[in-house]
Amino acid sequence: MTQTSDKAPYLRLGVNIDHVATIRNARGGGHPDPVRAANLAAEAGADGITAHLREDRRHISDDDITRLMSEISQPLNLEMAVTEEMLEIGLKHLPNACCLVPEKRQEVTTEGGLNAAAKGNHLPGFIRQLKNEGIRVSLFIDPDEHQIEASAAVGADIVELHTGAYCEAALLRDDASIAHEIDRMAQCVQTAASLGLEVHAGHGLTFDTVEAVAAMPEVVELNIGHFLIGEAIFDGLQSTIGHMRTLMDKARAQANDRASA
Repeated sequence: MTQTSDKAPYLRLGVNIDHVATIRNARGGGHPDPVRAANLAAEAGADGITAHLREDRRHISDDDITRLMSEISQPLNLEMAVTEEMLEIGLKHLPNACCLVPEKRQEVTTEGGLNAAAKGNHLPGFIRQLKNEGIRVSLFIDPDEHQIEASAAVGADIVELHTGAYCEAALLRDDASIAHEIDRMAQCVQTAASLGLEVHAGHGLTFDTVEAVAAMPEVVELNIGHFLIGEAIFDGLQSTIGHMRTLMDKARAQANDRASA
């Protein structure tokens, strides 16, 4: 959808199917199939599919990536650590995008953003190799203006802002922290857009927290996984994704109405 002068762009939804693979791996075998989940997500309104191939292969497998590339119609966003092994895999499969994330083997989920501003890092060369093959490169970072500026400097196309602190504040019902985190993200998305970076956001978003982020006009994509897969146990994947899609669209429409009032 084309952005007009008075409206924010269409807000894309990327669905992360990692934890379908987590359930499959708990017992072994092939069920439930994350590729099937990806196709159901697309039917329900997902604009893209995200999968994180971790170094320890705790959920998504190499075979899953091969199948996703050949069996889904939506673009694949491959989340991966900044390692030579993952670079080789990205260059082999040529997904639509690679989102570079920090990774610790002992963590349950990604605990924070990538440090794009670290001295002596090899991000520029790593990013260049991916971009030379037509892969869009995203950096998963905390909503911090210094990290956003560094992301632009190392050649990223996209920043995905870590929404975990905001969602944690919402879980604790800490109104002051919620307001602080929303204000921080709002400033950061403006900074990122002003530097020519495409802005995505994700991590921990739920039905209760998505609207504040979806209303930010500079954000063009939300990536949501664990919550959707968890809710699907109760209401089904397509219904759950459809409801998230409705909330996102409602928040974006209301933001556009406020902007044009």
